[in-house]
Amino acid sequence: MEKENSTWPADFVLTGLTRLPQWKAPLFLVFFLVYLTTVAGNLGLICLIWNDPHLHIPMYLCLGNLAFVDTWLSSTVTPKMLLNLLDQGNVISLSECMIQFFSFVVSVTTECFLLAVMAYDRYVAICKPLLYPMIMTNRLCVRLLVLSLVGGFLHAVIHESFLFRLTFCKSNIIDHFYCDVIPLLKISCTDPSINYLIIFVFSGSIQVFSILTILISYTFVLFTILTKKSEKGIRKAFSTCGAHLLSVSLYYGTLLFMYVHPASSEADDQDMIISLFYTVIIPVLNPIIYSLRNKQVLGSLKKMLKRNI
Repeated sequence: MEKENSTWPADFVLTGLTRLPQWKAPLFLVFFLVYLTTVAGNLGLICLIWNDPHLHIPMYLCLGNLAFVDTWLSSTVTPKMLLNLLDQGNVISLSECMIQFFSFVVSVTTECFLLAVMAYDRYVAICKPLLYPMIMTNRLCVRLLVLSLVGGFLHAVIHESFLFRLTFCKSNIIDHFYCDVIPLLKISCTDPSINYLIIFVFSGSIQVFSILTILISYTFVLFTILTKKSEKGIRKAFSTCGAHLLSVSLYYGTLLFMYVHPASSEADDQDMIISLFYTVIIPVLNPIIYSLRNKQVLGSLKKMLKRNI
């Protein structure tokens, strides 16, 4: 029992975003407002889709689930980060750390699969419009959404299981603002080569699969759009797909940079900035990106506001 306690500390210490006291209050205010906007924007989008029967189609079911996952991801990371900035949440218990990491992996992985499902949905809608109601039914959409969540849970279980082979006899200080796998591997006394291999194999495979699905879907979409003779149809297709492509580019750009470039102690601050982008910034941008570029969502919002005024 003594050996077990010495290899796994009861608590970890998160260094947080900054060690400079003069920056903590301004950063707290900024990210507190960002978090409130994230929760309000994403939950508002979910309520809007839920209350409008015209939006109960696969495209908006996917969008509602993306909003839910974005809220989940932000809520996994941001509250602890805010407490850290107030100097009240530097310490995180072992159980809290493992739960936070598990929740983080589930939400990030589910979002990867969701973006692939949304790309496939746009491919069927634009390339096979007459067959769309028969191919992309609500039933199939729900199945794909459930599979995305199951895939996220299984991926998290794999990484969590391999974390428990590690020992932490050198340090319990995590140079990050949340419990992520790379900072944990850096302070491990055990050789983390197997863990890095697991990250490469599973996380790499998920990202390659989802990115290929998105690229192939939008390649067909692009060819279909370019063959359209209707200028109105081209504008509508680009408007529908543009928001999704922007969200995908922002999300995968930061994820790939974070987990593909070589790890080094000098890159810790850079890694934190990148992590901040896809865990805190992108969840607040997604409802704005999709809402402002979607006439049906804006129309539904106007109707709801008129009813409540």
